[in-house]
Amino acid sequence: MIGYLLRKLGYAVLTLYGVVTVVFLLFYLLPGDPAQMMMGQNESEEQLENLRNKYGFNQPLLTQYGYFLNDLSPLSFHSMQPEDFTYDDGKYTGIDVVTVSSITLMFKWPYLRESFQKNGKRVSAVIGETLPNTLLLASSAILVALFLGVLLGVFSALYRDSWIDRLIQVVSTLGMSVPSFFSAIIFAFVFGYVLHEVTGLSMSGSLYELDDYGENLELKCRNLILPAVVLGIRPLAVVTQLMRNSLLEVLCQEYITTAYAKGLTRYQVIMKHALKNALNPVITAVSGWFASMLAGAVFVEYIFNWNGIGKEIVEALNTLDLPIVTGAVLVIATMFILINLLVDLIYVWLDPRVNLQ
Repeated sequence: MIGYLLRKLGYAVLTLYGVVTVVFLLFYLLPGDPAQMMMGQNESEEQLENLRNKYGFNQPLLTQYGYFLNDLSPLSFHSMQPEDFTYDDGKYTGIDVVTVSSITLMFKWPYLRESFQKNGKRVSAVIGETLPNTLLLASSAILVALFLGVLLGVFSALYRDSWIDRLIQVVSTLGMSVPSFFSAIIFAFVFGYVLHEVTGLSMSGSLYELDDYGENLELKCRNLILPAVVLGIRPLAVVTQLMRNSLLEVLCQEYITTAYAKGLTRYQVIMKHALKNALNPVITAVSGWFASMLAGAVFVEYIFNWNGIGKEIVEALNTLDLPIVTGAVLVIATMFILINLLVDLIYVWLDPRVNLQ
């Protein structure tokens, strides 16, 4: 088990390294001067040169890549010389391990650098403010999809080839075929505008909003309903289909026949024997969808004006705030890798037949 876990961790580290490299190349091979992006139209040559020196934009590409990895690595080096780009001027938060000459080895949190457009605000601070809202939205959506999807999938399997089964299949197929941004527009218009007096829901809004006096933030949980439902439609359809097919396959196994022969009721067979084994493909699908929701929530958050990392990415792209974009991509990729690693371990727990070699 330990060897299996170490191999999975090694694969995760290599995958993350590949993502970091691709993100760096996309960022630094883009046309244009990052210093000019930061200054806009108000730059002078002296200001531009100062920015290039501060952020290392005037260094060779390979050197900048080394700085980039050094910033992201939990264990990194920094200089105590003010003229050095890695000079510790408070940008790193961590613990000094050892200092040799003017170079210090530090154990720290990854440094995602600073926003171009938010007055030098740290990217980690921006992500820290918006990521919890996206996690809440994605978690709510996946819970809706998991609960309703498993329930509908079980009903569809138990009433195979009946009108109930056919109706569920039509609805789930429709759910998979409709893009999230289109569903978001339809749901916002119908339930947030046309039926607003009935539903009490708004077309847009975030978890916290200013009160009528513009002084205090108020919790608005109802603003979560529409984006969570919209974001959960497609995984709901997938979970329903997978649950149906998986349960039908499990119900044909010999041990299910044996359970019936022992006198167990249909409910007992489903709940105690069939359901757990039928959940394996569902868990895989849910994990993949949860991780992809962090990226797929971009359009949903933007349409519903939900203050999450997806909406922040769109605004950063519009203003060419590339550190925000790269930082958000790296955080989402890291979470995607960690979720898949967790799913592999859950798989081992659910199915002892999984090969650990």
